[in-house]
Amino acid sequence: MTQLDDNLAKAQGYLAHWRDGGVMNHIAGASVPAASGASFDNRSPVDGAALGPVARGGAADVNAAAKAAKAAFPAWAGLSGAERRKILHRVADGIEARAEEIAFTECMDTGQALKFMSKAALRGAQNFRFYADKAPEARDGKSMFGPGQMNVSSRVPIGPVGVITPWNTPFMLSTWKIAPALAAGCTVVHKPAELSPMTAKLLVEIAEEAGLPAGVWNLVNGFGEEAGRALCEHPDIKAIAFIGESATGKLIVAQGAGTLKRVHLELGGKNPVIVFADADLERAADAAVFMIYSLNGERCTSSSRLLVEASVYDEVTRLVAEKAARIKVGHPLDPETVIGPLIGAEHEAKVLSYMDKARAEGATIAVGGEKAGEAGHYVRPTLFTGATNAMAIAREEIFGPVLTAIPFESEDEAVAVANDTDYGLAAYLWTSDVTRALRITDRLEAGMIWVNSENLRHLPTPFGGAKASGIGRDGGDYSFDFYMETKNVAFATTEHRIPKLGG
Repeated sequence: MTQLDDNLAKAQGYLAHWRDGGVMNHIAGASVPAASGASFDNRSPVDGAALGPVARGGAADVNAAAKAAKAAFPAWAGLSGAERRKILHRVADGIEARAEEIAFTECMDTGQALKFMSKAALRGAQNFRFYADKAPEARDGKSMFGPGQMNVSSRVPIGPVGVITPWNTPFMLSTWKIAPALAAGCTVVHKPAELSPMTAKLLVEIAEEAGLPAGVWNLVNGFGEEAGRALCEHPDIKAIAFIGESATGKLIVAQGAGTLKRVHLELGGKNPVIVFADADLERAADAAVFMIYSLNGERCTSSSRLLVEASVYDEVTRLVAEKAARIKVGHPLDPETVIGPLIGAEHEAKVLSYMDKARAEGATIAVGGEKAGEAGHYVRPTLFTGATNAMAIAREEIFGPVLTAIPFESEDEAVAVANDTDYGLAAYLWTSDVTRALRITDRLEAGMIWVNSENLRHLPTPFGGAKASGIGRDGGDYSFDFYMETKNVAFATTEHRIPKLGG
């Protein structure tokens, strides 16, 4: 028996109860069907096999979840940070104990390769531990002195919040949003993506088994135009944290406007990786390949535009093409697989449509450019060369294993091309000239920039983008700024003169 065969057998065991009972909503500590009784089918992108029905939540389900979160809020917010820390560490323990189940389930539900998903569960546990340890300081503020006055600021949890997560790496991204909300003292209504709902249910069950009180974390499955909209419009939900595409982010802002809802949007990107001739070209090529072809290219921070100084353009694109051609495309549970199937037929068709656009626009397909295999939604890692930044392949977020390479002649041109996009999430810069790195990073319009590195996250640092890539920041204390209100109390320290009116 091969390792793939062994993994498939384990996966079938993990998936059995989903096929029988489906993915239910989770409200006030109980697994419940949709109030309407409606459900929809969940199918694996690996081969289209049925994974089980999913509750199709709507306004009634969101209302029940919001009411449960509102009822649970006073006790959870009133719990000491030290007590919340204990519970959140137990959640992390539970995640680590079921890491294989989470990873295998995520692979079959999303098509992501086990090579990366085996680490995603552990990254989720790390997110919980990081915010568990910050929970005791969540309410901290500072003192500020003025003439005859002492000011003391503090933070208080904003209330029940809505969290809407995407389909690409749903487990890890759910922990990234929900862990700081819980650490802050908020209660949660979570609406996962309808295309990958399974690990969200695992996660809330793990949390309650770890001692999280019923109603603190609620889950409503469903579609954006039904459950998502109801969540954004609900008056008891004080804020919406969303990860997804920019077009949906605009709808969320509009839907929350009626209740003046606070929104945090982590949206799309068309992120440049800029390579100068003085860089370590082998390392730069490795980083570019990793950032576009890992996670099937379905990641907001992928380096989807490769901007290379003209004198080394041919060399760098040759290195990237050679590495891309060696990447294994296959079943996500095969330990050697790097690229698994895309999330579904519709997304596969979208990604493949850019192959025709590239040809029509005059770009060259240096490697890939086609579907792999007959079953499932597999696309070969692709590199477009001879491109310009005016082409659709350079301007539109493809969200797949597709890289567009563009040459540049000077620093000014590199910066102009990098910034010539609606997006501003991330950028990557490769150079051995530290003063050039300082100049360019100061001019790049991106919320996050890595110099001589792929995306390596340091959890205390701010995560978020500019322009159409989003509003707000996650990470460290920045998350608490979103999930909490800042309150200031001013104490008079002298008997200052008070203006007299009518006296």
